[in-house]
Amino acid sequence: MVSHNASYEDLQLEFQHSGQTFHEYINEFFNIIPLLASRFLKPPSIDEPHPRISTDPRFYPYFQNCLGAIDGSHVPITATPGIAAPFRNRKGTLSHNIMIACDFDLRITFISCGWEGSATDARVLQSAMMTGFRVPEGKFYLVDGGYANTQSFLAPYRGVRYHLKEFGHGRARPQNHMELFNHRHAILRNHVERSLGILKKRFPILHVGTLHTIENQVKLPAAAAVLHNIIKMHNGDET
Repeated sequence: MVSHNASYEDLQLEFQHSGQTFHEYINEFFNIIPLLASRFLKPPSIDEPHPRISTDPRFYPYFQNCLGAIDGSHVPITATPGIAAPFRNRKGTLSHNIMIACDFDLRITFISCGWEGSATDARVLQSAMMTGFRVPEGKFYLVDGGYANTQSFLAPYRGVRYHLKEFGHGRARPQNHMELFNHRHAILRNHVERSLGILKKRFPILHVGTLHTIENQVKLPAAAAVLHNIIKMHNGDET
């Protein structure tokens, strides 16, 4: 269901069981997603810098206390007219705003789901900090310009070239310390963009609203993140 956005009819045809059977088991699956997330989405180790940083002079020692990167994304949702308004995002479509944190092995270490599409990324992060997301003292995550720059969340310089394509082939190399910082920041933060890309490619159900209840629809990204990490544990590829 998650990997192919399969309907109940598709599942009945593929596995030759009744619709009632699938309703029962899929509801059980949705019910245990929070437990699975607590088991398989774990904070990264803080004992020593990640090898991606410690072995590269571009990043060490400057990013030695970095635990990973954070980004937000919108996942389409289906809602009845009576409750749809808060889920309408700035593009005019219905979605819920998710936030993920990942390490430099592309493992997802935290996910927040369910905020309405009208909510800002900063608001989603603030809520996550109030409901269990912790950054150890002296450590930090990389974030983009949509978040505040704090001791726990390191944002790039504003008004300065940042995105990797701006430093691509045929374009000028970093011209000053701000551009150099932004370029290296972007290289590392690209891990979370890759993680989101893999997640949405691997699980097409994240591209559309579904007929599940709102309570279950907002659990789908967490389910996808859990399955993504299990695949990573078993050395699966990124497709």
